[in-house]
Amino acid sequence: MISISSSELNYLVFRYLHESGFTHSAFAFGYEAGIDKTIIDVNMVPPGALVTFIQKGIQYLELEANLSGSDADMDDDFSFIQPLDLITKDPYELHNIVKAKKENLRQNKPEPNKITNDLIQDNAREHVQELEKEKEERENEQGVEKMKLDKEKEQEKCEHKELQHQDQNHTENHEDKTIVENLENKARGGPEPMEISQSSITLHNEIPSCDVKILEGHTSEVFACAWNPSGSLLASGSGDSTARIWKIPDGPCNSSMHDEPVNVVVLRHFKGRTNEKSKDVTTLDWNADGTLLATGSYDGQARIWTKDGELKSTLNKHKGPIFSLKWNKKGDYLLSGSVDKTAIVWDIKTGEWKQQFEFHSAPTLDVDWRNSVSFATCSTDNMIYVCKVGENRPIKTFAGHQGEVNAIKWDPSGSLLASCSDDHTAKIWSLKQDKLIHDLKEHVKEIYTIRWSPSGSGSSSPNQQLVLASASFDSTVKLWDVELGKVLYSLNGHRDPVYSIAFSPNGEYLASGSMDKCMHIWSVKEGKIVKTYAGNGGIFEISWNKDGDKVAACFSNNIVTVLDFRM
Repeated sequence: MISISSSELNYLVFRYLHESGFTHSAFAFGYEAGIDKTIIDVNMVPPGALVTFIQKGIQYLELEANLSGSDADMDDDFSFIQPLDLITKDPYELHNIVKAKKENLRQNKPEPNKITNDLIQDNAREHVQELEKEKEERENEQGVEKMKLDKEKEQEKCEHKELQHQDQNHTENHEDKTIVENLENKARGGPEPMEISQSSITLHNEIPSCDVKILEGHTSEVFACAWNPSGSLLASGSGDSTARIWKIPDGPCNSSMHDEPVNVVVLRHFKGRTNEKSKDVTTLDWNADGTLLATGSYDGQARIWTKDGELKSTLNKHKGPIFSLKWNKKGDYLLSGSVDKTAIVWDIKTGEWKQQFEFHSAPTLDVDWRNSVSFATCSTDNMIYVCKVGENRPIKTFAGHQGEVNAIKWDPSGSLLASCSDDHTAKIWSLKQDKLIHDLKEHVKEIYTIRWSPSGSGSSSPNQQLVLASASFDSTVKLWDVELGKVLYSLNGHRDPVYSIAFSPNGEYLASGSMDKCMHIWSVKEGKIVKTYAGNGGIFEISWNKDGDKVAACFSNNIVTVLDFRM
């Protein structure tokens, strides 16, 4: 009999979690199961292997139950058994269930005339279905022809871009359609939420291919990307155990400068095999002046590199994968959060750890500095702690979430802390009180990430309204009025979980990236799509450059794209 080893099963479970988008769970399970030590040739395992394996097992049990014994009267439709029976009962019990149901079927067998009538009706239904199928195929063929025409139009769009932009300014906003709910209007008895057609988005707002630069080189999913805050360097981190620093030429993507290959420096996180899963680059962050890049890896090590790609130091104390890594504004400390339940502050001058914070009872998922000496951490233990360098206990504890806390972010002033969780809520906290200020409950599935707009007190745009954005597995992005704790807009342009959101530097636009392979750029003021781009893989992270005229996105199909943004 063919058998499967525990290490093989563990790898199948790891792959299932990874392919299903459960990134945190995959890393945690992989670390505890020792996936990095597996001798399995991972390239031989097809996508969806665990589901296929289980389905094959169920089919085998079903066949065995129907075929065993001396019962020669076999039915073609093996629908006598429920899936739960297949899992909880052995073949002998399953066979008895099948036998009893077959006997019951024989006793209630319909008359021959009824069978004839049923056959006639079945044939009629099949004929109708065939006609419908032919109609659908004709419509598909027409759709393909339309796509070809759209491609030709896109080429013309690139050649006559300036003219097209002038045209678009007159017509774009009346025909745009994504379901956008303005809850303020609804509260005042205003109009119902608008329905905005997806076809008009494609026609009027799609970023043309000549405004896109595709960066190839990674050999696995690209999990993270970040623009250098002071220049045209773009960093990316991948499951191929490398980070890369790309030198992006100035100017539009369709300029002659972009015809040349992009200069890239490869930051290798391995010394031997190139397929070491333990070296996945899970997170990265530039310091404030853009001179140093920090990367966090599945091997539990943080590394600091110069912008030229030279390894400056390796920070080794965590005992599990690093999920989050942040520089403080001053640039003298680096903060890391790990599956080992701890957060560590590293002294950059010495290259040594300064303090380890061991307050959580489960993996630390995110960390964020409030200022240069205090910060917050969150965990799968549902808790949030505010800590300070030099203090041995948290200076504040926030309890209230009923599920894993996936992300935390301080607002520009450092006075408000936002959090989001698997409990479908986002919450806003203040150091001035123990209880939350607002409990934001409009999402219907897990909220994966949150971002504050670069506006309000403490920002470069103090007179603009402060807005919080949240992205969820329910495929929506929501913009929140922070003072009232109410939704400003619900942005419903995606079809799958939204993993990343990012405000433009001026706060006027929000970019969102989803597993539906699409990136949308929304007007924050109007709550509607102004630009969109469809790639060939799910999007893990989005990042704006300092000038707000380029957006980078990293994809599950191993590529990074840079897109021009002009209105």
